[in-house]
Amino acid sequence: AGVWVRRVRRADFLTIKNSFSPGHFRPGFRPGVSTYRAVQICGATSEFVYVSEEKADALRANTAARGDLIFTQRGTLGQVGLIPGDSRFERYVVSQSQMKLTADPSKADPRFIYHYFSLPTVVDEIKARVITSGVPHINLGILKELQVPLPPVATQRRIADIASEYDDLIENNQRRIKLLEEAARRLYHEWFVALRLPGHSQTAMAGGIPHDWRRVNLYEFAELTMGFPFQANAFNGEGNGTPIIRIRDILDLSPVAWTTESPPSPEYWVERGDFLVGMDGFFHMNHWAGKAALLVQRVCRIRPRNMLYRGFLAQALFAPIKHFEATISGATVAHLGAKHLRSIELLVPPVTSSTCLKQLNLLLDQKLYLVEMNQCLKQARDALLPRLMSGALAV
Repeated sequence: AGVWVRRVRRADFLTIKNSFSPGHFRPGFRPGVSTYRAVQICGATSEFVYVSEEKADALRANTAARGDLIFTQRGTLGQVGLIPGDSRFERYVVSQSQMKLTADPSKADPRFIYHYFSLPTVVDEIKARVITSGVPHINLGILKELQVPLPPVATQRRIADIASEYDDLIENNQRRIKLLEEAARRLYHEWFVALRLPGHSQTAMAGGIPHDWRRVNLYEFAELTMGFPFQANAFNGEGNGTPIIRIRDILDLSPVAWTTESPPSPEYWVERGDFLVGMDGFFHMNHWAGKAALLVQRVCRIRPRNMLYRGFLAQALFAPIKHFEATISGATVAHLGAKHLRSIELLVPPVTSSTCLKQLNLLLDQKLYLVEMNQCLKQARDALLPRLMSGALAV
């Protein structure tokens, strides 16, 4: 196995170009040529900024087309993006701190190269070569020296097809997750904000709300636990010890760091379905999925005292947490504190509304199931691809 695999320097089959300074970006300007930024690589936004056609022509060397790969040079290192064949635009101007790579189609399939450099082991290899003086970064020289397994192009395409099948399943589940989240938001608003629960027309009202509802402080309604300040020198990225949950892990629910330090109390364990809130910068919110992990400083876990309200809790907290995110300001970054959380009052329905509350729980459980399915698909893909790419398994 593996006799056909050559490890080739990236410079031998890719053309690599730096980016340009963003001084000519024009947010929302159309017509023009879109820029390709780090937020497009990670999928954080679908919004583009633009430069004029004339400026794009002058920056032709910094223009990326369909099939080109984009690497982050500084910031979130290890990110790689592929401009797909059905991309929204035909060309993009590569923004500052990105690098464009163009594959020689006679030697390399860009989808194969993309999947190779998306593998966790390869991302770790890139990070191991980071230049740490000043802002941590990589450069063209580092990229050109990296070695890539390069089977025949036809084999690369078959491997890329297999990887794409996994990606399609993951993307389909992501769409289903968004539909479930939207359904939960709409039902919560209909039932618990507009107060149009089944049978609401026969419900007695008092002070503008159903007579058996009550206003409850968040701390009375739920148990709140702030993360523990684990020692940073005990953190590692090799999977040694116990996974930890930091603010950056709340959205994608995929820990990237572990600690060998033991928690001082069982209260710092996070279980499946726990609701988490990030306390700095953007106050990210999500329910934890997957294996148990440890709660790190500046992440808050909120558990309803009655688990019938699991799905209700997240919906009820969304608006007040987003309000704090928009209004709290700090010298460098916004901080959500206990004083803010203690000010939250919730309008809580009685347990006799269990049919509606259970429906929100069902939607939440379906979402968690799909998130965990995606975690398994990613693990299977990332275990299979290296063996296919090395020739250890026949395609």
